[in-house]
Amino acid sequence: MKKLLYLPQLILASLTVSALLLVSAPASAAQLTYIVLYHGNAVPGNAATALSAAGGTLVWSYGEIGVAIAQSSDPNFASNVRKVAGVQGAAATAGLGVQMDGGLVAAEALDASTAGPVIGAPAAGDDNLSGLQWDMIQISAPQARAINGGGASIVVGDIDTGLDFTHPDLAPNVDFADSVSCVGGVPNQDRAAWNDDNGHGTHTAGTIAAAKNGIGIVGVAPNVRIAGIKAGDTNGFFLPEAVVCAFMWAGTHHIQVTNNSYFADPWLFNCRNDAGQRAIWEAERRAIRFAMQRGTVVVAAEGNEADDLAHPTMDVTSPDNTIPVSREITNACAVVPVEIPGVIGVTANGNDLLKSFYSSYGVGSAQVTAPGGDSILQRTVAAPNGRVLSTYPASLFSTCLRKVVDPSGATYCYLQGTSMASPHVAGVAALIASTGITSPGAIAVKVMNTANPEACPADLSIYAFFPSVSNGKPQVCQGGTGYNAFNGHGQVNALTAVTE
Repeated sequence: MKKLLYLPQLILASLTVSALLLVSAPASAAQLTYIVLYHGNAVPGNAATALSAAGGTLVWSYGEIGVAIAQSSDPNFASNVRKVAGVQGAAATAGLGVQMDGGLVAAEALDASTAGPVIGAPAAGDDNLSGLQWDMIQISAPQARAINGGGASIVVGDIDTGLDFTHPDLAPNVDFADSVSCVGGVPNQDRAAWNDDNGHGTHTAGTIAAAKNGIGIVGVAPNVRIAGIKAGDTNGFFLPEAVVCAFMWAGTHHIQVTNNSYFADPWLFNCRNDAGQRAIWEAERRAIRFAMQRGTVVVAAEGNEADDLAHPTMDVTSPDNTIPVSREITNACAVVPVEIPGVIGVTANGNDLLKSFYSSYGVGSAQVTAPGGDSILQRTVAAPNGRVLSTYPASLFSTCLRKVVDPSGATYCYLQGTSMASPHVAGVAALIASTGITSPGAIAVKVMNTANPEACPADLSIYAFFPSVSNGKPQVCQGGTGYNAFNGHGQVNALTAVTE
């Protein structure tokens, strides 16, 4: 599974983290879903027969990368199928638990206030609520879109919880032909299947591509198309089979950019020295590489545990589909997708251009930083609650604690997290693609080379109140102004991305 990388709203400061780690164990002999990994990047023609003999059923085959999705109620299925000729590994992906991520819970619980800014007449801006978009001003998005707002031939796949295709700020740009649900590992283009039932996907989609139509907000790239690729369920879990499906869909449907505001469940860190985790890691790596080789730029959130991903030592949040167990980890363990080679990793910052207190970071994994909000350290006149405003489904508006309603009646919500940072970068990548650059590598290089360099903070003691969720270590920034663990190559800049 994968986990959303924003700070959940329905958290009261009086609740402890342990009180929120409520899960439901699967019943005995339950039908479980498995990733089956084959050698040689190919699924053999007799896979269905072989899986049946091992006690399972073939659900879907991704022959281009040698991955099959299977189901079985036989507790011995994984061990049986690993003995089948040509099988490299197999792992169950099931998880019925509903669990808030520890890092997000701890961070958001520090600020349980629900009040948004007082809104009278909207501040100057292109659309009604543009004056509330401190994040767009910070990355020079208004100036960029005045020159290049993106092209309609560019499609950004938002791999998330789906999107509300009826939202009036998204509807003009929704790409229905390329939207899909991958929940369960099988592509389903029924609109009801990929509709957002969580809210997270609609929020990230608005940051990328909310239309410039006179109402609400404006996205970084308001003229591109947005495809909802639903890989996360109602509770914000992203199972490996859904993630594999999502990247295979992106790679086979000419999607130029994907945004990925989550990590791969059930393990925050997938360790290649564990047979089951290795199978999941390799299957997802193959799917991501497949998409990249087909021309897809992959942008991913760094995470909200205040972890140094370059120096991991402990994982206390996994597996997040059952009861987490503390385990020692090393650099043989990686966070998927952000630590997959070639992925543009994004940390979050606030309105004072400091790394957000909760944002994970790391030399090597962090490529750029972008506004994700900071409700503790970086409340300003422009960002009075420290959070990022974006689109939100009207049907789920009761779940938003910091609401804004446009005069047109369209609904918006303030959230914070690296989930909110990543789509800013996906939007900039889409603008670059709109200039005619098609190579994912060349787009990634331009994202990094046109960023505004940001040095490590002079005083790291400001983060002392929020050490790493995984190992309790203080946050440490390594590197210089040109590149460092907190900011990568710097804060993304939409204007220089389209003019240099």
